[in-house]
Amino acid sequence: MAVKLIAVDMDGTFLNPQHEYNKARFREQYQQLLQRDIKFVVASGNQYYQLKSFFDDLDTQIAYVAEGGGYVVDKEQEIYCGELEPEQVTQVLDWISRTPGINTIVCGRKGAYVLNGTDEDFISRMRRYYHRLTKVHQYAEIDDTIFKFALSYVEDDVYPLMSEVNAKLGGIVAPVTSGHGSVDLIISGNHKACGLQKIQQIYGIRDDEVLTFGDSGNDLEMLSYAGYGFAMENASAPAKAAAKYLAPSNRDEGVLKVIDDVLNGRAPFA
Repeated sequence: MAVKLIAVDMDGTFLNPQHEYNKARFREQYQQLLQRDIKFVVASGNQYYQLKSFFDDLDTQIAYVAEGGGYVVDKEQEIYCGELEPEQVTQVLDWISRTPGINTIVCGRKGAYVLNGTDEDFISRMRRYYHRLTKVHQYAEIDDTIFKFALSYVEDDVYPLMSEVNAKLGGIVAPVTSGHGSVDLIISGNHKACGLQKIQQIYGIRDDEVLTFGDSGNDLEMLSYAGYGFAMENASAPAKAAAKYLAPSNRDEGVLKVIDDVLNGRAPFA
């Protein structure tokens, strides 16, 4: 099976613990990917405007499956934007307001939004992932297409919270975790794999021609469906269980090492 599309998660996967990657090495690889007509896709739970800051010089060529699948862009053109109905947004926010210990970001096409009075340390941390982040006095001020809620929970163990979301809001949103007390509520059935398949349809790429990399709960679907699903050595146990293969750690440029294997025809790509 030839690889025709490579999709990378960012935090904990493509990026090292310092939130960087080896740009010189990747740029050399990318030129070879172009020559071989292999599509490169950034697939992350983070905001599109944050993700593109890592690849500004390649924006005209690559694709983004951002916000965990809620927003898809290819060659700077919007391909897909998820949308929750206003009453669904209200229902989710009502549940959040009754659940203690949660800091919340509301995510949409134009940007992300946080209430005035939210913990400033939280807001400061989130600006790393949301380059367009606006404070609002109340959620009713938001004039945007909403497709995700990003939650930061006080407890490290988020699985009880995720179970409650499934019980109370399962018909509207699905909880996915990226670790460290973070839970994204995405539109049910609207995960990263769905976003990738929208890109595949454009270019006529089969599932068995897809190579994906991930490390956490919001990567499970794209790790399991792809012909070549690689969990990072530093990945969570569920991510490793979903993947067919294991890549070296993000500390060791694991994604770039596997891309080298693709380009040089080494196993399992021989």
